[in-house]
Amino acid sequence: MTLIKSISGIRGTIGGNPGEGLTPLDIVKFSGAYGKWVLENNTNTNAKIVVGRDARVSGEMVKHLINGTLSAMGIDVINLGLASTPTTEIAVTEENAHGGIIITASHNPPQWNALKLLNENGEFLSDKEGKNVIQKAENDKFNFAGYNEIGIIRDNFTYDEKHIGLIKALELVDPKSIKYAGFKIVFDGINSVGGRIGPKLLKSLGAEVKEINCQPTGRFAHEAEPLPENLQDISKIIREGNYDLGFVVDPDVDRLAIINEDGTMFGEEYTLVAVADYILQHKAGNTVSNLSSTKALKDITEKRNGKYTASAVGEVNVVEKMKETNAVIGGEGNGGVIYPQLHYGRDALAGMALFLTYLAKYNIRASELRSSYPDYKMTKNKIQIPQDFSPDNILDTLNAQYQNTDAEINTIDGLKLNFTEGWVHLRKSNTEPILRVIAEGKTQDKAEELAYGIMEEINKMIP
Repeated sequence: MTLIKSISGIRGTIGGNPGEGLTPLDIVKFSGAYGKWVLENNTNTNAKIVVGRDARVSGEMVKHLINGTLSAMGIDVINLGLASTPTTEIAVTEENAHGGIIITASHNPPQWNALKLLNENGEFLSDKEGKNVIQKAENDKFNFAGYNEIGIIRDNFTYDEKHIGLIKALELVDPKSIKYAGFKIVFDGINSVGGRIGPKLLKSLGAEVKEINCQPTGRFAHEAEPLPENLQDISKIIREGNYDLGFVVDPDVDRLAIINEDGTMFGEEYTLVAVADYILQHKAGNTVSNLSSTKALKDITEKRNGKYTASAVGEVNVVEKMKETNAVIGGEGNGGVIYPQLHYGRDALAGMALFLTYLAKYNIRASELRSSYPDYKMTKNKIQIPQDFSPDNILDTLNAQYQNTDAEINTIDGLKLNFTEGWVHLRKSNTEPILRVIAEGKTQDKAEELAYGIMEEINKMIP
C-alpha cells in the first residue's frame, strides 16, 4: 500500500492501514486539513468548496467522506458528481467558491485515487500552500461545527454543458468551420468521465463520433496513461474505418493524445505544439512548457516571433511561469494544453476544439500537420539510487563537469544539459529513490546516445 503527500495532492492506493494507503481515516484527515486551510484564508464569509470526481470505482466512497468532512467543518459543498479535472477547475471560479477538491489519480492505475487541491482561482495549490495543508493534517487538530452550523451540500450537475459552452465561445474556436469540415472522429474515454463530456463536445461541434470505452464505470479499458503502446485498438479502428482522426484522454481529461487518419500517432509531445502553432498564428505572444517537454515548441514559438520559456516540471510551475511571461499558450509535453483565455489548467477538451479548428480552417489532415513540425525523438529512463546515497551529489558533480563545455546548463529543476544535437534532463523523484533521465535528439539513436552517455557517467559515481 502507498500514500504520497506532495505538491500534486494526496495520492495513494485504496485500503490497507491508515498512513500506509489512502484509507477513510486518511481521507477525512487530509480533507479536514484542507478545509481548515480554506477557513483560515476566508474568515470574512461562509466558505464554499467545489468537489468533482473521475469515474474510479473508489470515487463515490471517497466523495462521501470528503463532502461529509467539509460539511462537518461548517463549509458548504458544491457537489459536481462525475466531472473532469478542467470542468471542476472552471466550476470553482464560476461558483465564486473558495477552493475545490478533484477526486482523481489521473493516469495512475484503478487501485489508486487522490485528492487534488485547488485555490479560489481553480488552480492547484502552490508548493508552500500544499505543505501548509500537509502540516495541518499531521498536527491533527480540527474544530468541527455545531449542529446548526453544519455546511450544506448542494448537487450541481450542469457543468459539463457550461464547460462546453465556454469552449465553443472562445474567440479561436470556430464551430462553423468544424461543422462544415464534417469530421469523422473516434473518441476513447477509457471508461471514465471523458466518455461523458468528450463525445458531447464533439457532437455539439458538428462532428460524427464513434465512441469507444465511453461508459464511466471506472473499469479502465486499457492502461490509463495515453501512450502509444496503450492505444493499439483505437489505431486499428481508425486505420480500417476511414476516420479523420482519433482523440484519447486520460481518466480525468487533462491530457490529450491524437491519432492521425492513418492510425499513426500524432505524438503526445506534439499536442501542445500543434495547438500553440495555431494560437500563435492568430495571437502574437509567448509560450511555456516544462523542461522535460519537446524542443519543438521553442522552434515553433520563435518561428512565430514569440519567446519560449521553460519551467520546472509540474502544472503549478508551468502556470506560474505563464503568468510571469504573459504567455498566450502553454502546457506540458504529456498532452497537457493550458489556454489562459479559458482557464489556467490543462484541458484536453479545449485542446480538441482548438486542434479541430486548425484542421478545418486550413483544410489539412492530421498527418500532414504533424509532418510539418520538427521530428524530434525522446527517450525516458530512470536510475535506481541507493537509499543512503544523495542524488543531489550526482547532479552537483555533473553540473561541475559540464561547466567548461559547450553545454547550456539549467538548474531550476534538477539538471538540464542543452547540446547542439539535443538535450538531457535529470530529475530526482519526490517519491522514489530514483533519478529520471529524459533525453531528446533529432533521431532516436541520438536521444539514446545522449541519455545512455549520462547514465554511464552516473553509474560510475554510485558505489
